[in-house]
This record gives sequence, C-alpha cells and structure tokens, in this order.
Amino acid sequence: MKNKKNMELPPRPKLFDFHGVSMTNYFTDNWDNVQNFQARPDDILIATYPKAGTTWVSYILDLLYFVQTAPERQRPIFEKNLPNRVEVLDNLTTSPRLIKTHLPVQLLPKSFWEQNCRIVYVARNAKDNAVSYFHFDRMNQAEPEPGDWNNYLQRFMDGKMVFGSWYDHVTGWWEKKQTHSKILYLFYEDMVEDTGRELDRLCSFLGLSPSAEEKEMVKGGVQFDIMKKNSMANYSTNPVMDFKISPFMRKGKVGDWKNHFTVAQSEQFDEDYKKKMENTQLRFRTTI
Repeated sequence: MKNKKNMELPPRPKLFDFHGVSMTNYFTDNWDNVQNFQARPDDILIATYPKAGTTWVSYILDLLYFVQTAPERQRPIFEKNLPNRVEVLDNLTTSPRLIKTHLPVQLLPKSFWEQNCRIVYVARNAKDNAVSYFHFDRMNQAEPEPGDWNNYLQRFMDGKMVFGSWYDHVTGWWEKKQTHSKILYLFYEDMVEDTGRELDRLCSFLGLSPSAEEKEMVKGGVQFDIMKKNSMANYSTNPVMDFKISPFMRKGKVGDWKNHFTVAQSEQFDEDYKKKMENTQLRFRTTI
C-alpha cells in the first residue's frame, strides 16, 4: 500500500454550474443520496461557507456533547460532512448526530426542514474568508486549481467557487433565519472576540447547561493553537491535503486579509461588495 507521501493524486476537478451554484463532481456525484438523506429530529447541523469556522464550531459541539464518549471522539471531524459523507452519517449511532455542511440554503435536503432540526450557521467576513479559502485551495488537491491571488480574488467576487457565491450563501441563510426559529446565526469575528460569550449563546440555543468547569474545559480545548495540533480536527489524516504548501488550520485571525489585499484590490473589492450587499441588513466586521 502506498503511503501518503507517495500516493498518486487524481487531477484537480473542474468547476461546473449545478442548479445555479458552482460545484465539482466530488460533491454532486451522489446527489440523489444527498437529497434523499433522512435527517432525524435531534440532528444538529453546522452550516457555513467553506473556511468560515466550520471545524471550530463542530469541535465546540463535539466537546459539549461527547467529551466523555470515546467512540465519537475518535472520528475525525471531516468524516461527518454532507454532501460527501452520506454513508458515514447514515451509520452514526450517536445522538445527536453533529452534521456539517457547506451547502447553500436552497440545496439543503428537505428532511432537515421537515424534521425541524436545529441549525448553527457561522459566517465570516468576505475578505478574510477569501484569503483563507485561497490558501485552502492551494493545499487541497480535491479543489480546483486556485491560480494566482489576483485572479482568485476576481473569481471569489464572481462567485465562481466551490459551493458558489459567498454573497448568496451568507445572505441566503440570513434570510432563512428570519422565518425559521431553529437557526442560530453566529459570526466568526464575534467568536474570536469573545469565545465564552458565543459559547453561552450556543448553549442557550441548544438547551445545554454545562458547569463552569465544563465551559472552561471547552474554551481551553478549542483554542486555535490547541486545535491546530489535534489530528481529530486539523485534517492531517486527510490524504488530499498537502501540508507542505499550507496547513489546514493556518492562522484563525480576524484582519489577516490586510497581508494579502493590495490597496487597489481592497478598493475594488469594497466597491463590488457594496453593490452586492446593498439589499441586506447583514453586516460584517473586517477588524476587531
């Protein structure tokens, strides 16, 4: 058996339009199974645009629910992904099932709405999200070739990304939240600013009452530098990711975009952003 270093990787996938959303066949080949996925009433869905804090919130919930349950703790977080891990999810015996997805709201399997599942959505400001996604695409062989930063940024603005437009994603889930009481909408920047406060919001939403000691344990366990070393969270066991190019968990900062955007790029981005976001009340912070 070839080891990870010598493994021959398949060519990078190509983007194509899928029901109005840019996708790759990695996420759509089993689409009938995805759409027919049977959610359970106690399922908890963690939904985000890629690279917006999915693993962070997933790990927080993992610790809150299963810190004393060894079998669940031994399953890497990336194995609980929808749409590409339907079979794994179907066979999970834990309750609740913690399921994470990057699907835009309109592509979510209808059973999640029918079962009135609780959904935690995490949104991250567009500039930091674009930078993080760029470095992720550089190191992830299952993603389309990113090219250089300037062209990548234009692609991000055009919505030609796996799972589609950031703008449509964050606003689509925001609008759904207005009419669906079982959605908690979190901001990555708020979590960085005060993890304890946002942890309290999460617990309130989920009806959990951890002790002060348990909360401190969770807060300690989900510090970025701790998670970066944890093989259950850092994707180091995933063979398609090349950590020599970039780690999966890179910085976890707010405002790192300033190290990548030129002044001209930032001005162009801001102008385009204003047009795309003019019809929503959704507001983000790019610094804290």
